[in-house]
Formats: sequence, structure tokens, C-alpha cells
Amino acid sequence: MTETSKVPEVTLGFWIIKIFATTLGEVGGNAVTMQLGFGYLIGSAIFAALLIVLVGAQIMENRFRPFLYWAVIVATTLTGTALADFFDRSLGIGYLGGSLALFSLVMATIGLWYWTLGSVAVQTVVAPKVEAFYWTTIMFSQTLGTALGDWMADDTGLGYNDSALVIAFALAVVAVLYFTTGVSRTLLFWAAFVLTRPLGATIANSFDKPISHGGLAVGDLKASAVLAVLIIISILVIPQRPGRHVENAASSSL
Repeated sequence: MTETSKVPEVTLGFWIIKIFATTLGEVGGNAVTMQLGFGYLIGSAIFAALLIVLVGAQIMENRFRPFLYWAVIVATTLTGTALADFFDRSLGIGYLGGSLALFSLVMATIGLWYWTLGSVAVQTVVAPKVEAFYWTTIMFSQTLGTALGDWMADDTGLGYNDSALVIAFALAVVAVLYFTTGVSRTLLFWAAFVLTRPLGATIANSFDKPISHGGLAVGDLKASAVLAVLIIISILVIPQRPGRHVENAASSSL
């Protein structure tokens, strides 16, 4: 039995929009928490409220709606940025501690999802219960990506540009594995999904940080507006097809 899913088909266009969205999440989150002065706790609360509303609307929909789907993705990146900064900086956990804790949450969510439903493949995202696991995993992965990107750029001494190159190389390895091996497509999807978040974060930080710190000194609000426009144009121009739902996701391996 096959039917369409409520999430988009995973294509090159999907990853392009995803990187735009994660980059917007970083600069947009910083714009609210830092440039506008709301702080990490209030910023997290604002974005979390927006996320709850959008996830609720997404789950109540009975078919794939591109703008709603990507609005939820952007909301997870905004919330993830504010939450990661709150835990890493306000609570003093540090970038490495935050990254390890969030990685554990991502793995625990995926493990519970698989244990409960027998698959973590995106092809199975149709029912509300599956969507709940899907969006929870995405939320934790977006938060992890922020902490991981900050850890690589700041604590390892790589800086924003070199960190982006390292992450891009890791993504290239995932792509090679996808096209040349039989490694689980589900495993590779989630690996790429997590890695695109710190890629967007490091690119975003290279925009808004001072030139003396390796950045481009572009304001967060201005960068957020440009990225929002790019996302809207991409959704309109890049074909947005719902993924094909496979009842048992047998081909996914997970």
C-alpha cells in the first residue's frame, strides 16, 4: 500500500532549502535574543510558542503543504538556536557539554521512535504519532546543530569558515556513501539532517560576526530578511512534491 506523505520528497532542492532555513534560524535567533535584547530565556519562550502553534497546524493538516512544512522547519531552527545558547551560555554547560547532552537526546528519541513504531524512515510520516516523533527528533537535532557549530568554531579554534569546510566535507562523505554504497538511506538522511544544521550555523555566524573575528559584519536582522526571501523564492521555484509513503518502509533498513 502506498500513499503520499505529509513531508516533502528528499531531493537536492530539499537540502538547499534546509540549509537556507538553518542559516536563517541562527541569524534570526540571534537577532531576537541578542540584537533586539530579549535574551535567551525569553527568546526561547517566544520561539517555542510559535513552534507549538505551527506543529499543531502541521499535524492537523491532511496533506503536504510546502509553506507550512518549511515554516515549521524554520521555527525549529529558531527555537534550537535560542535553546542551545540558553543551555550553553546562561546555564554554563558549555558548548561541548551541550552538544553531548543534545546528541544523547537525539539518539534517545530516535531509539524510542524505532522501538515504538519499528521504523524511523521519513517515508512513514503520515499519522500524528509518527509526526510527533519526527518533529521531536528534528527539534533536538536543530538544537544539537547550534551547540555543535559553536563548539567547533569557538572551542576547537577552527573558526567559522574552517568549521563550515569541515562540516561540508562530512556532508560530502555522506553523499558519497549514499551514491556508492548500500548503507541505510534512513541513517544517511538523519546524518545529513543533523550536519546541515551546524553548517548553517557556522555560515550564519560568519555573516554577523565582526570582520576582525573572521565574519562579514552583516547585521542579523538584515541577514534574516534576505534569507527569508531566499527561502520563499526557493519554495516557489524548486518543485515541492510530497514524499511517497511506504507502509512498512521495508526499503529503508531502519
